[in-house]
Amino acid sequence: MSVRTLAAAFAATAFLASCAADDLRQPPEPLGDFTLGYNVVVAKNAKPVGPSRKATPEEWEASLKEAIAARLGRYDGEKLYHVGVGVDAYALAVPGVPLVLSPKSVVAVTVNVWDDTAGRKVNAEPKQFTVLERLSGETMIGSGLTQSRETQMKNLSANAARLINEWLVENKAWFTPEAVAARAALAAAEGTAPKTSAAPDSN
Repeated sequence: MSVRTLAAAFAATAFLASCAADDLRQPPEPLGDFTLGYNVVVAKNAKPVGPSRKATPEEWEASLKEAIAARLGRYDGEKLYHVGVGVDAYALAVPGVPLVLSPKSVVAVTVNVWDDTAGRKVNAEPKQFTVLERLSGETMIGSGLTQSRETQMKNLSANAARLINEWLVENKAWFTPEAVAARAALAAAEGTAPKTSAAPDSN
């Protein structure tokens, strides 16, 4: 590959990364009557996998909560939904040989969504995501060489929040009046509807 071709490739990936970073400035994809209630992240069981920089559970929890709030907090419906996220495992790339031995950063999370009024999960099964770095001029040669641990976590958290948002949009039927009424009726019949809002766990 010529120097000119390589430079063009780096410029293109940098442009795509910039576009991805700007998407929070755009109106969110329609989701229905949704507003973010509790934003719960639990990382006490997160394990580093393979060669990885270390991060504490508190660091993961703070990073993911901030990213989820920034993305899902854009919705301003009247119906409260709580998001619970469990961090299962992660790898924060360490320095290596560019384009050969440079590992990529990744985090694995499990997500559940709770209907505040009905006091029950919206999704029948927990949703698992394996979140990778998005391609950019920096990650192309290995983020272990070009990014700090904090930047790696911030980028992975932003990508996780984006995937969670896309998953909710794909399942926006969960947030229709009909679905809300059905959950409320089921909760009333079972006597499980909460009298006051309570923060869900990540399970």
